[in-house]
Amino acid sequence: MSDGYAVPPAERVVARMRQHVRRMFWPSIALIVICGAAGYFGSMFDGWLAIVVWVVAGVLAVMLFLLPFGSWLTTRYTVTTRRLIVRTGLFVHERRELLHSRGYTVTLRSSWLQSAFRSGTIAIGAMDQKTMAQLRDVPHAQAVSDALHDLMESSERMYPTNWETESAASKQGGGFPQAGDAV
Repeated sequence: MSDGYAVPPAERVVARMRQHVRRMFWPSIALIVICGAAGYFGSMFDGWLAIVVWVVAGVLAVMLFLLPFGSWLTTRYTVTTRRLIVRTGLFVHERRELLHSRGYTVTLRSSWLQSAFRSGTIAIGAMDQKTMAQLRDVPHAQAVSDALHDLMESSERMYPTNWETESAASKQGGGFPQAGDAV
């Protein structure tokens, strides 16, 4: 079944990514410090003070480790042959899709620390330079940026601006050049 357009080529997944795992360094250090401090101070006190120490440690562990870990875990970037999909959100999920055939600008930014780990932030913008999406702290950022450029270029060749529907193509003889047509 078709919706009136010529059947596009099959979509394939090129890459699935998350933010660089380096983003979990400080939350992991915080969890280690919280566990050490809770173990030390929890054994120092008896009764309700020990309970308060463990409750405070639990709240700090949730705030400083579990929330950043959940945020890191739920942020995913998927690059396919037709589009870029950005999924974010821990409690409220957001999914943003950008078609390569629409064309966009790709800007790569790397701090000195990101450069040391070959990662960076890729800003995807519309042709009017409005930022549509940001892929934060992507591993192998230069390769991802180059792949996005290549996919946009191949998408423009695959889906030109004068791409016809099946019905228009069938009216003209199946969409194939006829004898005498200019090619």
